[in-house]
Amino acid sequence: MDRLENIATKRPRGIALLAMDVGKKTIGLAISDPDQTFAMPLKTINRTKFTKDMELLKSTLDQYEVGGFIIGLPLSMDGSEGPRAQSVRDFALEFANRNEIVGADPWIALWDERLSTKTVEQMVDKSVDKRKTKINAKKSGLIDKLAAQQILQTALDYIDINKK
Repeated sequence: MDRLENIATKRPRGIALLAMDVGKKTIGLAISDPDQTFAMPLKTINRTKFTKDMELLKSTLDQYEVGGFIIGLPLSMDGSEGPRAQSVRDFALEFANRNEIVGADPWIALWDERLSTKTVEQMVDKSVDKRKTKINAKKSGLIDKLAAQQILQTALDYIDINKK
């Protein structure tokens, strides 16, 4: 597990990547196509206990052929890592140790997710009635899975621009 910038060339190819927007209450999921060109929102998991979260994640992964993972890393605006980033790193380390979910030698990349949720919230705000939409979008998990899509798409774009 490392920052995407350091391991992008080692990623599995010809298979989908799954992105996670890990929050305190939810985990937004998005998946790429096998060519790793575009990202699609998948679902949102409501968090309870880590073990239960992993069961729900495994259930989702059993439905898809996933070759690697991108986890959004919530950096501060100055690029530093604060307590929230450390919490996500802890989640990623624990996730990486779940061989029954990720396999024996998983490819897991951390990707800068600054402003992904804020960008999605602004997009949703502009699309429909602001008050009802924001409340319903948060309750339905729409914001979280769209944030995961945003994280994944920016990571895929980075990979595409930096092909080697």
